Amino acid sequence: MDFTFDSEQNDLREAVRGLLERSYGDGEQRRKVAASDPGFDEETWARMAEMGLLGLPFAEEHGGMGAGPIEVAVVAEEIGRVLAPEPFVEAVVLAGGLVAAVGTDEQKSEVLAGIAEGTTLAAFAHAEPGTRWSPSASAVTATPSPNDRDGDGWRLTGTKEPVPNGARADVLVVSAVVDGGTALFLVRGDAEGLTRTGYRTSDGGRAAHVRFDGTPAEVLGADAGDRTADVERAQALARIAYAAEAIGVMDTALRTTAEYLKTRRQFGVTLSRFQALTFRAADMYVSLELARSTALWASMVADAGGDVVAAADRARLQTSRAGRHIGKEAIQLHGGIGVTAEYTVGHHTSRLTAIDHLLGDGDWAADRLARTVTRYETVDPLGAPYTG
Repeated sequence: MDFTFDSEQNDLREAVRGLLERSYGDGEQRRKVAASDPGFDEETWARMAEMGLLGLPFAEEHGGMGAGPIEVAVVAEEIGRVLAPEPFVEAVVLAGGLVAAVGTDEQKSEVLAGIAEGTTLAAFAHAEPGTRWSPSASAVTATPSPNDRDGDGWRLTGTKEPVPNGARADVLVVSAVVDGGTALFLVRGDAEGLTRTGYRTSDGGRAAHVRFDGTPAEVLGADAGDRTADVERAQALARIAYAAEAIGVMDTALRTTAEYLKTRRQFGVTLSRFQALTFRAADMYVSLELARSTALWASMVADAGGDVVAAADRARLQTSRAGRHIGKEAIQLHGGIGVTAEYTVGHHTSRLTAIDHLLGDGDWAADRLARTVTRYETVDPLGAPYTG
């Protein structure tokens, strides 16, 4: 299996890296951007749109570039490399991905074109208080609007939280219960009965408490049928993209730590002269490369139209384990400076922790994978046929 990028993918990587390095090559600039609302740089977001990055996975007839999961992974990894706070995965891969998968041609032309142009920020309002990473809605309900003459208007009632970038979003893709299933709806940011309370997250990002009180909504797609399978697939594609972002975060954390060991002196010598410390750095490298290959493999599975849900679970489990290992070791090998707000490795660890809890953590993925073990035949290690 060929895990190398082709020339176009390498060109994409270099172009994205150049853009994001100019915006966030200095960690102080990233902290300034994250300190003020909306938590990301609108100018950088606009430049990403100009480069075609915000429409990367969408069809060309809907204003996109027609690229695939591997190109998305390239962009996500470069975002993670500099901890860029732009909501690429949340707005483009997840919310935009659902519109691309479920929406009508009219909805795709309107919403996806707006996302690709950078004029529409979309967010997926799905998580509900008391739930844990389910593809189904349970607390928010949708009912047909009695005042709508055409019969296709809906009203939403209930609460969604947390909604990443929900306070800034121009349009919300909302999951809601209809006849026991999970339907999807579009809600405009200025809709009546919509209340959004934004707040900072642990990694410096933004999320919101979103309440619907008879809020008018437009059904996403041709009807209000059950979209649970579509939600699960979109979440899986987002987890694969998050895995790529985590690779970028871990790569920078490892490089920063290795450089620190080469330059920090103690007892008259650099820390890299202490064998125990270099062994720990080597273990970090092994964790990173194992996670990298798994994340790239998952992107290739998605690109080939394979089982993206199972591939995403494997990628999430591996990046979760690697992220915890590399994040903790990066802080410990830096000593006291590693836990200060002014130094970057703490921010890298914070982002890795946040990614691990978006759409399901490593333990959750391990549990899901364990349930599939019985699908495989038992193999005798000595080669004898299994007769049990």
